[in-house]
Amino acid sequence: MSRLEAKKPSICRREPLTGERAGASLAALRGLLTSCYGPAGRLKQLHNGRGGPVATTSHSAALLAGLSVSHPVLKVLTAAVRNHVACFSDGGLFTAILCCNLVENVQRLGLTPTTVIRLNKHLLSLCTRYLKSEVCACRIPVDFGSTQILLSLVRSILTSKPACMLIAKEIDHISTLILKAFLLTIPENAQEHIILGKSIIVPLKGQRVIDSAVLPGILIEVSEVQLMKILPIKKSDSFKVAVFCVSLSGDLSDTGEGTLLVSYGVSLENAALDQLFNLGKQLVSDHVDLVLCQKVIHPSLKQFLRTHQIIAVDRIGVSLMEPLSKVTGTQPIGSLGSISPSSYGTVKDLCIAKFGCKHFFHLIPNKATVCSLLLCNRNDTAWDELKLTCQTALHALQLTVKEPYVLLGGGCTETHLVAYIRHKTRNEPESVLRDERCSQTELQLITEAFCSALESLAGSLEHDGGEVLTDGKYGHFWSVQANLPSAVNWPDLPSRCGCGLYSSQEELSWSFLRSARHPFPPQTCLSHEAKGSANTLTLDCFTAKLSGLQVAVETASLILDLSCVIEDTN
Repeated sequence: MSRLEAKKPSICRREPLTGERAGASLAALRGLLTSCYGPAGRLKQLHNGRGGPVATTSHSAALLAGLSVSHPVLKVLTAAVRNHVACFSDGGLFTAILCCNLVENVQRLGLTPTTVIRLNKHLLSLCTRYLKSEVCACRIPVDFGSTQILLSLVRSILTSKPACMLIAKEIDHISTLILKAFLLTIPENAQEHIILGKSIIVPLKGQRVIDSAVLPGILIEVSEVQLMKILPIKKSDSFKVAVFCVSLSGDLSDTGEGTLLVSYGVSLENAALDQLFNLGKQLVSDHVDLVLCQKVIHPSLKQFLRTHQIIAVDRIGVSLMEPLSKVTGTQPIGSLGSISPSSYGTVKDLCIAKFGCKHFFHLIPNKATVCSLLLCNRNDTAWDELKLTCQTALHALQLTVKEPYVLLGGGCTETHLVAYIRHKTRNEPESVLRDERCSQTELQLITEAFCSALESLAGSLEHDGGEVLTDGKYGHFWSVQANLPSAVNWPDLPSRCGCGLYSSQEELSWSFLRSARHPFPPQTCLSHEAKGSANTLTLDCFTAKLSGLQVAVETASLILDLSCVIEDTN
């Protein structure tokens, strides 16, 4: 018997943010995430000391899943960001870096947490109201009659993940496939409330990216041995399908801690086989053409079905059950008893397909709201990153259906918001001072900390030592390369702003990012010409970025409000 120890009392740590360890941990996390941000972000390799796979990534979902944090403040922050990524897929690095910046900036001020939280909440509402308003100059409405904006959004997401290892031609090809896969999930007769279908990503590693393709329906991978046993497929108008989510192997289900009573002389194996053959006979009498099983089909039952010209495919897996329900138009069968005629589904066509060295059983539906994205890449690591990025892009397109807007990317939304907030709080402070019960100095300090956090976030896009400028008309982000001679006229260097909307050929005034500048009102309301150039823009998902902004500010407020942490050491 092991030695029993007395339970240790919990440790209560007061003011968890004031210690040096908290500040160092927060700065280390911010530095790690900042270095991964944007198209020029540096890659990180994740591996553990016990071996296993090594992941090369700059994706927030992979980074945060592979990070082990011990400080309570970092646990709160990473949990909030991971929850945001689970809901919206995009904007994880944006959310985490902004939250770190806000906490670090406000800590230096020495103001009470109550005042800081109240004013941050006001500044957040100022941002969200502006971003949702019709006069917002960094929001573009999505026209679903054209693919320009949607393609630019997908291309921007793919470009932001350098670990995918894609060249420009491959980015264009994958962007087109993702948009095609998304459009295939939209029902033909879409009403006011749309129920989208599903895009299944099918792996094909070690092949050229340009060989990737989108096919309507479902691709089920089969081995060469299985393929040899599949009968030649007869042409028909439709095929009757039975989908089983229960095992057809004839094994007994787990009885747990219970006792199974068997009568004398009864063979459990024969009884199970008799039940399977009775099921097979019903499938034959109901003229079923195809049997699909999530688990295993007994070899004897497979042979029986084959002799009656029924194709049987097993070991499909749980992940394809929901798409199979959509494709066949029926729910999976979960018992071995008598089957109702309504439990069968249909598909339009069946065929065998080969891609690379893999063989697939291709189910083509009557109404294509399910499709398969056959995704190729050169190696496992690049494919894993590309899969994550494609899932993010597909989710961003789905969110765009709900809220048909996109935001300007490349740091321009952040710097534009900074110009808007500074001008608003400087020229209309009376209502804030009255409603929030704070002094003019407190308002200016919190506003500057909030704006500085957004500016630092935008500046994180520059990783090569270049300088970042903002213009005095639109408040957009402009980057110039490093190590230029002093005689160069800097405003002539950046050809286009970060999002690609405006050209430096216009008459613009310039200043360095984070430099002292008199607040100015940035131009609102995008022109029709600007909206028409959407095919060349860098864009962000509106819903994901707006949620990321809210999560970052609210999580920072929660961290700043922590007065003590109770930790169980047992």
